[in-house]
Amino acid sequence: MRLIARSILLISLSRSLINPNWLFLTAFVGVNLLQSAFTNWCPLMVLLKKLGVRE
Repeated sequence: MRLIARSILLISLSRSLINPNWLFLTAFVGVNLLQSAFTNWCPLMVLLKKLGVRE
């Protein structure tokens, strides 16, 4: 999960050099990572489990 989130962060940061609207995705993923650190619940994990991905 963290690998996917960090990859999305890096991709969105690099894309923000072309279009600053990508920073919204960066902020969204960052807030979700922060929230996940405190609650141990992550929306991405819920989505991946529904798609059948195992840990």
